[in-house]
Amino acid sequence: MTCWLMKSEPSEVSVDDVLGMPGQRVDWFGVRNYQARNFMMRDMQLGDGVLFYHSSCAEPGIVGLAEVSRLARPDPTQFDPQSPYYDPKATQEHPRWFCVEVRMLSKTRLLSLNELRAEPGLQGMRLLARGNRLSITPVTPEEWTLIQRMLKRASGG
Repeated sequence: MTCWLMKSEPSEVSVDDVLGMPGQRVDWFGVRNYQARNFMMRDMQLGDGVLFYHSSCAEPGIVGLAEVSRLARPDPTQFDPQSPYYDPKATQEHPRWFCVEVRMLSKTRLLSLNELRAEPGLQGMRLLARGNRLSITPVTPEEWTLIQRMLKRASGG
């Protein structure tokens, strides 16, 4: 299993929004970065673990655990002229942007960006790299395990 960190602005789609959706599933729409798109198209597999991360908010950080529940397919927002994610160069025959479906497994306490930065074992985590702005990044098995421990330690589990 590969693991991923996937960022969402809570004003767009929050962990609570997804928990209220049918099947607790959401299409990860609106990704407009080719590297992040390629992760979804080429690398993500069913059942891959996902760290659901709130970004561009007062307290950014990991807020939930999820999994990839449907493989990449064309992102319908690219075809909708009313969508902020509309791409006039994309066509049904030649889509440019893709999305996967993510299913929430659980909401967690906020594991803040500051806490992640303070953990010595996460210093190499791609999220924490200077200048990283990708909305989707791979997470190593060691990082995944350490984050699970941090979440348990903080919750008393």
